[in-house]
Amino acid sequence: MKRIGFGLASLAILAMAASMLCGCAWSIGGTKKGETSLQPTQGQELIDLRRARDQGALTDAEYEDQRLRILSR
Repeated sequence: MKRIGFGLASLAILAMAASMLCGCAWSIGGTKKGETSLQPTQGQELIDLRRARDQGALTDAEYEDQRLRILSR
């Protein structure tokens, strides 16, 4: 009688391969010791801040406080 489908050994190999691939996927994009993540530039922060003020998310006083904080760095 001919067997149809995967044998137990084939399933075990498939499961190991899938778990190894999942481990690789989780490690992509993570920062490691000594690496830095991308930070927005000072100019981009000011643009975002102005956009937030223009959309009403910040008052003029909050905008000015945050703008000075960004510029003082």
